[in-house]
Amino acid sequence: MARRRKKSSFEKYVVPIVLGVIASIAYNATFYLNDISLDKNKPYRMKAGMLEGDYVKNWCTPNVGKREFVLIDNTRVDCLTKDYAIEFDFAHKWAESIGQSLYYGKMTGKTPAVAIIKKSPADYKYIMRIKKVNPDLKIYEINAY
Repeated sequence: MARRRKKSSFEKYVVPIVLGVIASIAYNATFYLNDISLDKNKPYRMKAGMLEGDYVKNWCTPNVGKREFVLIDNTRVDCLTKDYAIEFDFAHKWAESIGQSLYYGKMTGKTPAVAIIKKSPADYKYIMRIKKVNPDLKIYEINAY
């Protein structure tokens, strides 16, 4: 009876990760989204008092992008469009949204973007903070008031 060779750490850990990344890239390459124009300068008006997921559902319709796109590490992009990996967050969580969007952009090869849900006009200060940290980051404003 032949003995089985013990797998090296490379075969055990690195190979599955690399294969997963390749599979994710292949899936993204075949993932088709309509080429639509999203106006980043126009605030979107939505109903107040909803959960974050409700805003994602109402904004990221099938003709805009794919909701809850799962990455290889089981993290989820709130809305993946043809060009953008968009993280939705309420305005007071502005800093967290920057980090997540940058990560999702890197993992998908898309441009990172944030959709900031403002509960009042005073929440605009958080938009200004994002612009100070990263003036090039795409920002979609959602007015939920």
